[in-house]
Amino acid sequence: MLKKTLAALAIGSAVLAAGQVMAADYVIDKEGQHAFVDFKISHLGYSYITGTFKDLDGKFSFDAAKPEDAKIEVNVRTASVFTNHAERDKHITSKDFLESSKFADAKFVSTSVKPTGKNADGKLTADVAGDLTLHGVTKPVVVKATFLGEGKDPWGGYRAGFEGTTSINRQDFGKMMDLGPASNNVDLYITFEGVKAK
Repeated sequence: MLKKTLAALAIGSAVLAAGQVMAADYVIDKEGQHAFVDFKISHLGYSYITGTFKDLDGKFSFDAAKPEDAKIEVNVRTASVFTNHAERDKHITSKDFLESSKFADAKFVSTSVKPTGKNADGKLTADVAGDLTLHGVTKPVVVKATFLGEGKDPWGGYRAGFEGTTSINRQDFGKMMDLGPASNNVDLYITFEGVKAK
């Protein structure tokens, strides 16, 4: 009887442990610069300006079997903006726009992940809701995300990668220089690889 009881406890513990498998933790690959936050914004309605932020980091947890449990945090140094024009970059970081001397960081922290199926290539997709803090203001946003893949790398590590898009109205994030309604919407494209924490 004791043996049967111990066996039942062992099996129950194994089943419970299997149901509690934790998502793996990853650090966004800043060192290898496999991380990008790019943007596109209309210039007065006549053309588009595109740019990127060169300095960012972050972390996430993810299990492809339970994507709804994923969590992510991305931090961007606003002074690292690059639009291929030094004077414009200086203006963007000034008090007219990002005020980088006062608001050095922008941050996205996820609050929920809602799987939405697969795209035409069979990749998992999801709506990642979260709080975006920019220019001292925090607002909810939703990123349309795609899980690009995971696996071992040539250096003995394990990686997982994603991409996502969202749009924000820059005037929702504190008063900035008015360039007309055509220049308020900002399209964001984010892609990164994370290296599994050891």
